[in-house]
Amino acid sequence: MQEALRTHFEEIIKLTDDEFTYVLSHFKPKKFKKHQIVVHQDDVVRYNFFILKGLMRSSSSTADGKEHIVQFAMENWWITDLEAFHNGTVSKFTIDCLEETNTYALTLENKIKLCRELPKMEHFFHMKTTAGYIALQKRVLCFISSKAQDRYHNLLEQYPGIIQRVPKAMVASFLGVSRETLSRLA
Repeated sequence: MQEALRTHFEEIIKLTDDEFTYVLSHFKPKKFKKHQIVVHQDDVVRYNFFILKGLMRSSSSTADGKEHIVQFAMENWWITDLEAFHNGTVSKFTIDCLEETNTYALTLENKIKLCRELPKMEHFFHMKTTAGYIALQKRVLCFISSKAQDRYHNLLEQYPGIIQRVPKAMVASFLGVSRETLSRLA
């Protein structure tokens, strides 16, 4: 499991064995069961999770109970409510497990400490945050300016194999379409 995290870091930065051991000491392995809620909407967010194995989602529910899926996160992805994590505020999202999931969890305090002590870790997190922001911009632009068919193809590109891992109703929610429309797209 440690190798997956190291490989993930080394896509952007190089770490010596001693540096990686030190970095790893700031992460806490956490395992979750399928359907387990990791963060409740309106909870304080304590961790940013790196997914080793499994699948999670981030969603928000409206007052009338309608669920909007904002993100799926699978192996080698990070998931949290970034605003709440960094600002110490409550989450606007619920994060739950769609499969049994193994993660490494990082607190904000440990992230800050790592970035201060190892500037290459600050560079790593800057690059990951930038990539995430760019992906979010593309998703928003696609959502407001593309047809459902294009959103579906973008989903397949961004989340390979997702169609086999989640119910169609969740895919439809993520795309902002009905299940019937999704059936016509697939």
